[in-house]
Amino acid sequence: MLFLFSDLLSRAFDSWVLPLLGFFLLPWTTLAYAAMWASSTNGVTGFEWFIVVLAFLVDVGAFAGGGRRRRETA
Repeated sequence: MLFLFSDLLSRAFDSWVLPLLGFFLLPWTTLAYAAMWASSTNGVTGFEWFIVVLAFLVDVGAFAGGGRRRRETA
């Protein structure tokens, strides 16, 4: 919904390609980066990077958990 009804992603990213890829590949990371960009006046800095990395770990964990689950049921 945020992608369609807000300009948050367009403020954080210069083109439409990265948010589109991020939406499908790393959705939490893309959202966290855009939110941290919007909350700061000079880009993503300091503790904000911790939030982005945490979102990245959530995305990677979702991929790893899904793969493990597929192997267990097969």
